[in-house]
Amino acid sequence: MPTLNKNRFRFFSVFFFLVLFLLCLMGGVTLYSATQGGEGYRVPLHHKQAVWYVLGLASMLFLVWVGHRHLEHHAYLVYGFSLGLLVIVLLFGRSIAGARRWIELGPLQFQPSELMKITLILALAKYFHSNPREGGYTLWQLKVPFLIFLVPFLLVLLEPDLGTAIILLLLFAGIIVFVGLTRRSFVTLLLLGVASLPLGWSSLKPYQKERILNFLDPSRDPLGTGYHLTQSKIAIGSGGLWGKGFMKSTQARLRFLPEQQTDFIFSVFVEEWGFAGSLVLFAGFLLLIFWALNIASSAKDRFGTILCLGVALFLAWHVVINVGMCMGLLPVVGIPLPLFSYGGSFMLAVFLGIGLLLNVYVNRFIFQPTPYR
Repeated sequence: MPTLNKNRFRFFSVFFFLVLFLLCLMGGVTLYSATQGGEGYRVPLHHKQAVWYVLGLASMLFLVWVGHRHLEHHAYLVYGFSLGLLVIVLLFGRSIAGARRWIELGPLQFQPSELMKITLILALAKYFHSNPREGGYTLWQLKVPFLIFLVPFLLVLLEPDLGTAIILLLLFAGIIVFVGLTRRSFVTLLLLGVASLPLGWSSLKPYQKERILNFLDPSRDPLGTGYHLTQSKIAIGSGGLWGKGFMKSTQARLRFLPEQQTDFIFSVFVEEWGFAGSLVLFAGFLLLIFWALNIASSAKDRFGTILCLGVALFLAWHVVINVGMCMGLLPVVGIPLPLFSYGGSFMLAVFLGIGLLLNVYVNRFIFQPTPYR
């Protein structure tokens, strides 16, 4: 076997880095515009975001440097560490606006639930690689991966963080559909999902129910919980074909658009760069996602394939849900836009996911496949 990490970086794709750089540039410029003229911060948000870009890039390169088989070998350990952080945040984390989601690390705040999105993918990839099943999995055979998903899902709901919990559920569902279910198991899960909808609705907090009701009818409370969605639609619609131009987003500059640096940063981007700019944005994300799927299809082992599929789902669901929220096609659930929305923990998770993609990509040129066990 070749020595660990030997010549790994010489296999990088220049085209991939150009796409990644373009998305980071657009995200940084949009965040700069969205945070000008608003509330004063001791350190400007775009400066903080630049630090997270650098830390994220360093984390991405570290995952490329780590051997592929080391990732597989330590997958459960990393998952357990992430699970421990979720417990710590519930016991000792900082509470903001009634939610306990952050651990304070000196001047920085870290959100463990964002890291869990990536470590869940790692753990599920490890399990399904080590336990292949011909003809699909039965419900009983899914008991271990279901527990791997369920524990962090419930911990995240306790914070509460509905948006992240939804992402964890979608990641788990996407991966088990990919690895295959028996027909009976698939139908049973589908029926259980439909039957659990009333229970899910009753477990939502009042403000979460209001978000869904206002998604169905934004006019029912236009100055209250429906305000976000209304202002977002105004921002997107006023962008027109070519947009108003850089730093000319009236919805952002006049502070009509709530959470414009996080949940609704896509609305700021479209108001400034219009429909044409949004096409460039979507093209960049599509290239990134299809690149991830291409790596998945050519990975040397099942672990790498599931890993890349999970990261592709991670990126795709964040883009789809965030854009859907801003356009009024989906309820507002607090899902950020990759490489655009302000937030260090999420930015770090995105770069870690991209690092996993690069690890599998480079592994094609270096290692022999890991056999099923």
